[in-house]
Amino acid sequence: MRRSLPAKPSDAVRIPKQTGQAAAIRDIDALFETAGLVRNQRGKAAVTRRRPFERADRSDLSPHVVSPNKAPNGVWYFAVPAWAKFGRNKTGWLWHGFSTRLGGLTSAYRAQDAPGDLNLGFTPADDRSTVLRNRQLLVEAVTGSNSTPLITLRQIHSSVLMIAGDPSTAKGQSASPCKGDGLMTAEPGLLLGIQTADCIPVLVADRKRRVVAAFHAGWRGTVKRIVENGIGRMRLEFGCRPQDLVAAIGPGIGPCCYSVGDEVLGEFESQFVYARDLFCEVDDAEAVRRKYPMLFLTQRAPGHSPMGPSLHLHLVEANRRQLLDAGLEASAIQVVGGCTSCNPDLFFSHRAAHGHTGRMMSVIGIRP
Repeated sequence: MRRSLPAKPSDAVRIPKQTGQAAAIRDIDALFETAGLVRNQRGKAAVTRRRPFERADRSDLSPHVVSPNKAPNGVWYFAVPAWAKFGRNKTGWLWHGFSTRLGGLTSAYRAQDAPGDLNLGFTPADDRSTVLRNRQLLVEAVTGSNSTPLITLRQIHSSVLMIAGDPSTAKGQSASPCKGDGLMTAEPGLLLGIQTADCIPVLVADRKRRVVAAFHAGWRGTVKRIVENGIGRMRLEFGCRPQDLVAAIGPGIGPCCYSVGDEVLGEFESQFVYARDLFCEVDDAEAVRRKYPMLFLTQRAPGHSPMGPSLHLHLVEANRRQLLDAGLEASAIQVVGGCTSCNPDLFFSHRAAHGHTGRMMSVIGIRP
């Protein structure tokens, strides 16, 4: 019996070696691109370098600030213009507002001759009774009555979500609040409150089922997807549909002022494929450099000076992207307020005041 011989190399279908390598290299480059990396072009296969970040000027990144509303009791706060139809007249059902630092009784963070601040957090420098009175002023400004129950949390920069209205979580102003960073309810007559002093407050309302939620999103909570998980919890607990939801992102630190380190970049890159779109490089010293150029003269070679661009994070955009990923329409998301660090006369800012500051509060509720 004759054994069949293997096919000759010339009989097989050959793939050009160079073509196969080029396709493989393109696949590798595409993989690097998703991680913000660029393959080294000098033949050192094990070495990669990061794709440069977009350069931006601080003045171009600072968000525009509109004037807040002044309530009859003297409290200044922001309302969402697009939500006016939900709270208008006697047929309205929605309470909401983003506080400023204006219109309160606190003197701990102002000069002696300056008007009082609306500090809404139990900070070490302020008296507890003063804070409780400030909270009553805000509640009265938003709901018309200072006796409306205000539900808050002991915020811990987490993704922990609580449902208000349950006896175990619906605690009064003087009670010790539960720990967490997200509140939601379908119960009328309650006001949910989230405290901030640079972090991002996000309010969400279901127009059809009349469910509301408030989320506290610092960078740690944002990495943990507090807003995206919160929308999912609203769907699970109350049957909310993303197409029925509207959201508002309140005052927080803007990309103009929020410089961060590589550890924050690493955390975002580990969680979001679009992470690098949320960062840019800003030369924080550029304005000073232009005014005082002699201060920046060194004997080091160009490019080796310790001064240089810093990495800035767009925390508002990060949370807007989470709302979009959760299924909300872009037109249903409103951004209200401005940069807390850029406007210290209007907002409390932990970073601008080096930690010695009060707290603002963002509130939402269902009118009974």
